[in-house]
Amino acid sequence: MAFQGKKLINNPNDVVTEFIEGLVETYQGLQYLDGFPEVKVVLRAEVSGATYDKVAVISGGGSGHEPAQAGYVGEGLLTASICGDVFASPTVDSILAGIRAVTGPMGCLLVVTNYTGDRLNFGLAAEQARSEGYKIETVIVGDDCALPKSQGIAGRRGLAGTILVNKVAGAVAAAGLSLADVASEARRASEVVGTMGVALSVCTLPGQVTSDRLGPGKMELGLGIHGEPGAAVADLQPVDVVVTHESNYIPITRGNRVVLMINGLGATPVMELMIAAGKTVPKLQLEFGLLVERVYTGSFMTSLDMKGFSISIMKVDQTLLQHLDASTKAPHWPVGSAGNRPPAKIPVPLPSSRSMKSDELLSRPLQLTEQGHILEVAIEAAANAIINMRDILNDWDSTVGDGDCGSTMYKGATAILDDMKKYYPLNNAAETVNEIGSSVRRAMGGTSGVLYTIFCKAAYAQLKANSDSTVTAKQWAEALEAAIAAVSKYGGASTGYRTLLDALIPALAVLKERLTSGEDSCTSFVLSSEAAVAGAGSTKDMQAQAGRSSYVSAAILATVPDPGAMAAAAWYRAAALAVKDKFHPSFNSSINKSES
Repeated sequence: MAFQGKKLINNPNDVVTEFIEGLVETYQGLQYLDGFPEVKVVLRAEVSGATYDKVAVISGGGSGHEPAQAGYVGEGLLTASICGDVFASPTVDSILAGIRAVTGPMGCLLVVTNYTGDRLNFGLAAEQARSEGYKIETVIVGDDCALPKSQGIAGRRGLAGTILVNKVAGAVAAAGLSLADVASEARRASEVVGTMGVALSVCTLPGQVTSDRLGPGKMELGLGIHGEPGAAVADLQPVDVVVTHESNYIPITRGNRVVLMINGLGATPVMELMIAAGKTVPKLQLEFGLLVERVYTGSFMTSLDMKGFSISIMKVDQTLLQHLDASTKAPHWPVGSAGNRPPAKIPVPLPSSRSMKSDELLSRPLQLTEQGHILEVAIEAAANAIINMRDILNDWDSTVGDGDCGSTMYKGATAILDDMKKYYPLNNAAETVNEIGSSVRRAMGGTSGVLYTIFCKAAYAQLKANSDSTVTAKQWAEALEAAIAAVSKYGGASTGYRTLLDALIPALAVLKERLTSGEDSCTSFVLSSEAAVAGAGSTKDMQAQAGRSSYVSAAILATVPDPGAMAAAAWYRAAALAVKDKFHPSFNSSINKSES
């Protein structure tokens, strides 16, 4: 089934000229020739053919591959870029206009991607320019390894490897070398680069329908950057497998020094490109025996909104590396990738905390005190309650948030259970609470992780002020109060905001009230947990004023309770019931003895 593609454009016929207008407005070093719509040429604003004393380097082709090639116009790279319509070769008149605008007595190199229309139009323009007295050389780039070199008279297609060839040519030209030298180095670079791509979708042309030719669960190796069929269609696979497939197509020899380009095809997030880069580098080094000298990751030559990426590998020597590292003002060249890189990136060791506790303290006691047993049972019950609620919390959060509350809380709960077996000094309540905070901070992401870390650290600070080894019920209540106050201070929420505090604030109120009235500690704990559950349930009737839920309509919020509040009520309630079931008499005895 095909459907109309969504594009943030005006008239589909004007996309290229409007792109160029936006480009030159963005980068002050760029300008365009006044020949719209027939002539679409981007050039360095400071260059004039009449006075330019270096070799001009020009590339171009059909539009839709941005930033290629107009995004690489700048000192040290391209002198001009000739833009055709979307996926259509630029006209001979456009190419000639570009040559005339920037070519001085040193001559001009045309770097052309190997497509029939580009070869013909750039070739005819070159012949016409020569007849006008210009010195012209041409380099054709065909780096597509999905096709054999003997692919009829058409040959291999020009892909993202062209960007590397352009950079080499631009650096040599900027150094003031002759046209013959510039062409020779560019030609040498074009002969040692190969590219292989994989796509998850085809692209959508402006004003046209979106095709689903690949279908769900499929990917295509070697798909052309205009949507041409590739070498093979396969089931979608993890990126580890994909990069191995792609690397196998590129001719490489063990021991070679290479540079690697991971190129997004237009709709691939940076996160996925970086994952591909992180998996490709060690494969090339360990499995293929290559020395990876540079890594360029980003979207360099795209195909409108195609999902996928390509891998380009160029064999290099020290001279080519110097050309690639040479300074450029082209806005879309990845300047941060220059310079020598180590064979392996070893993570920097974590710095030690200034308040690092001793190894003896950061370990589980060989024998637990009565309070240690109570803490262990309460923590285990609370963590297991959260683990059992993962799916329902995610379901609720999918309605009012981003759908990961249960997964986030699950990570924290499992980390707490794992760490408690090894690290928690359970006989010391304050330090145990502090270690819970450390587990949460390490394992839980997002806002919940930060808030619970603040919660634990504030409770720890309050408990630490107590010099006695055993914590009284009143001191636990004070610690809970300090923790709630800290979460409210830094999170900005309070009662009625539809957050975890709508469970914990009622619990604190009942706990303090019952303890003050003389109720035993365990009963007070259980009754306060009932208040937590009721408070969490009441969030269905609240309009959110904090977090992602604050962007959700009241009608949707009324269908589910706040997942954060329900999670807080669950662990609090589970801890209270576990203590009651296992330690009710001894719990009260231990607590009351400490208070007397």
